[in-house]
Amino acid sequence: MTDFPMNPSPSVPRPTLQNGARARRWSRRLPWIGGGLLALLIVVGLWPKPLPVEIAVVARGDLVVTVDEEGMTRVKNHYVISSPVAGQLRRIDWKPGAIVEAGQTMLATLETKGADLLDARSEAQARAQVQAASARCELAAAQRESAHAAADLAAHDRDRLQTLRAAGSISKQEIEAGETRAITTAQEARASTFALQVAEFELAQTEAMLLRGLPAGAAARGEPLVITSPVSGQVLRVFQESERIVPAGFPLLEVGDPADLEAHIEVLSRDGVTIRPGARVQLEQWGGGAPLAACVRLVEPAAFTKISALGVEEQRVYVIVDLIDALEKRPTLGDAYRVEARIATWEGRHILKVPAGALFQRGDGWQTYVLDGGTARRRSVKTGHGNGLETEVLEGLREGDCVIVYPGDKVADGVRVRAISVADQ
Repeated sequence: MTDFPMNPSPSVPRPTLQNGARARRWSRRLPWIGGGLLALLIVVGLWPKPLPVEIAVVARGDLVVTVDEEGMTRVKNHYVISSPVAGQLRRIDWKPGAIVEAGQTMLATLETKGADLLDARSEAQARAQVQAASARCELAAAQRESAHAAADLAAHDRDRLQTLRAAGSISKQEIEAGETRAITTAQEARASTFALQVAEFELAQTEAMLLRGLPAGAAARGEPLVITSPVSGQVLRVFQESERIVPAGFPLLEVGDPADLEAHIEVLSRDGVTIRPGARVQLEQWGGGAPLAACVRLVEPAAFTKISALGVEEQRVYVIVDLIDALEKRPTLGDAYRVEARIATWEGRHILKVPAGALFQRGDGWQTYVLDGGTARRRSVKTGHGNGLETEVLEGLREGDCVIVYPGDKVADGVRVRAISVADQ
């Protein structure tokens, strides 16, 4: 019998002591590795995340400081037709908006029944009134000539400035000032023409009253007194429409040119001090699509007391502004219409500015947070003019810096932040 050796087959692996030890070591390390991964996840979850913030870029541009108040439009040159003598007023058929012509349109008729006959004393007074009206007419004619000469000069200067602007010799601000002067003087010339018409009407009326009151005049013959329109324009208001007996000086109608408008704006007296004649004005919320351009003609020297909606006494003053835009841009705007005015008190070109919401006051100075990489850095700044939306920066910031707008309580110096949007300048 043959004996065979009892050796294992070489194709069948046999577990060794080294492999078993290695497996036991990994089994003991698995809980520690799992615990470490869990701790790492907890730390990552609890690690402070960057705060989301809104930023704005410090840039240069135009800055305009304005005084914003409400006001009303009014016809610049209007005339109240009053009864020159007592008498029986016939019914007035005119309605507001009716077209009238100077010296041609008959507005009212009075039955005086000889009440306007003049005695010696009244005749002397009537002759003196004729002389005074003649003097006012001559003054108005001289003022008209002066106003038209000033308007011609301003128009010539505007044309000259436009030529220089085309050559690049002057700034845009200078050409705008020249155009404003030309428009303003043209309106003053138009107003002087209106004033001359009124003066001529008053002269003709006083002469007619003098001739009528003489013994051989129309009053002695019992003819009615006819009142014609002193100026060309439209009927603005009818104060007395029905027939009645009226005393001398009783208001009957108001006439004027509704296309020749101005606006009177109520502002606080402390704001009125900063407003200068010729300042640019924008009239908004008047009912049209685009704002209307205007300019300041006068800041009245006398203020008045007004009680605000909160019951606080305020000193206010009227600012009178002239409309510059042509009638085609405001065909439906009339007398006593409400407007909102933005009156420019300071204008700057190429100004370094930031949104006002990026600044906050600490102590006696202003500060802001600048975005440095992903970190907020507090920085002190020196400010200049501001209009509530944007503020001029004199020191502390450079063009291109990113500042945090409306920082919350959590934003502090050194806090990590993340920009989520860029504020519009």
